[in-house]
Amino acid sequence: MKNIYGVTLNKLSEYFIKEGQKSFKAKQVFDWLYKKRSNSFDEMSNIKKEVIDKLKQDYNMDNLKILTKQEDIDVVKYLFELSDSNKIEAVLMRHDYGNSLCVSSQVGCNMGCTFCESGRLKKVRNLETYEMVLQLLQVEKDLNIRISHLVLMGIGEPFDNYDNVIDFIDIINEDIGIALGSRHITVSTSGIVPKIKEFSKLDKQVNLAISLHASNNELRSRIMPINKAYSLDLLMDAIKEYLDKTNRRVTFEYVLLKDVNDKIENAIELSKLLKGLNCYVNLIPYNETSHIEYKKSNQNSIMQFYDTLKKNKINVTIRKEFGKKVSAACGQLRANYKEE
Repeated sequence: MKNIYGVTLNKLSEYFIKEGQKSFKAKQVFDWLYKKRSNSFDEMSNIKKEVIDKLKQDYNMDNLKILTKQEDIDVVKYLFELSDSNKIEAVLMRHDYGNSLCVSSQVGCNMGCTFCESGRLKKVRNLETYEMVLQLLQVEKDLNIRISHLVLMGIGEPFDNYDNVIDFIDIINEDIGIALGSRHITVSTSGIVPKIKEFSKLDKQVNLAISLHASNNELRSRIMPINKAYSLDLLMDAIKEYLDKTNRRVTFEYVLLKDVNDKIENAIELSKLLKGLNCYVNLIPYNETSHIEYKKSNQNSIMQFYDTLKKNKINVTIRKEFGKKVSAACGQLRANYKEE
């Protein structure tokens, strides 16, 4: 039995047509699910009983369990338990422009980035579409807030779960549903080139972010094994193709690791790599963990890196640090829970 929260409006319309019903019933169901936030098919009072009975036969409305929650200034970190007892994380961050939610797309991750806590626990499976949708709905309900921005930057590689991620985006973007604007949704990838090319062909205004973290192939291959499959040359070609087709700016994420990728020469090399592209760089101070040997760059190194990019006319920001009193690194809360 499928979970109703994983069904796009188009697929639900097709379901009703197949059942000999009018397709507009899909819009009625979406209204109950995402506008009225109904928790039961029986509450859908404007839909005939025989239709409700059929929906109950074919779909469930099972939810995620909030296993634990950690809070700090402007951040709430959730650990969810799935129906098969696997664990995932979502993080709510309060900004001056609204509430941003970072969701997971997989249970674990196989990308193997050496600095990342998420990849320390290998991929178990992809998340189903409904398991991503419910992260948003659960957080909104728990905190009684409206999510204004969403980033797919939690546990997992979104483009390694491409089809479910695209359905997830369709559901949360649907005007008669959650209606989260395309330009308020960001998908982050470590660089799966074929999927970047596929993504560029979609008629969506969703933001694309690239986890770059290195300015040359030797360094990137050392800290990000995916670079051995899709080198910087291949990645940059795919990015240029994306820019040509979409005319949308790309974000490059760059975690600053002490004495690894934070030298001035790295900043100069990065400037040359990105010169002339419609992009900006988001510098990320590293969240240290007890399991990984990397250290956070000192403030002087961070500012020198920032200034070097600025002098070379690269648009750059430094990400605000969240969650110093919680398990801040992505995947850390889940890893700590498993070890306990």
